[in-house]
Amino acid sequence: MSLDDLYRRVIMDHYQKPRNRGRIEDGTVTVDLNNPTCGDKISVQMRVEEGKIEEAKFLGEGCSISLASASMMTEAVKGLEVDEALRLVDLFSRMMQGEDVDPDEFPLEDIEALQGVAKFPARIKCATLAWKALEKGAKESVQKS
Repeated sequence: MSLDDLYRRVIMDHYQKPRNRGRIEDGTVTVDLNNPTCGDKISVQMRVEEGKIEEAKFLGEGCSISLASASMMTEAVKGLEVDEALRLVDLFSRMMQGEDVDPDEFPLEDIEALQGVAKFPARIKCATLAWKALEKGAKESVQKS
């Protein structure tokens, strides 16, 4: 099996069996974003307590890359300090722009499966939509505290 095949399987696994899909009922930051070029819509919710992302969930509709990326992102940020999550957003964004980043810096190895998206510029927005929502929500949580 090639690395591309493995990455496709990881993406499809997160798309077909998304982690953290749903709503958080209490104490949340909610960010709704959409990608008008392809129709992807995402709603990311986080419960931030004392500067730490205690819980992260998402709802949305869109392509496999968009929803798999949201699933991976919510898995990766749970338990991180907000500043660590923002650093992760920066790393992910740089990876999507084709920069070499150390995959060991991601707390969830599955995220590495999305690096091939950088070869398809039209799909980068799909992969980064949930991450942009995370970034906006994390910054909002800092302003509230």
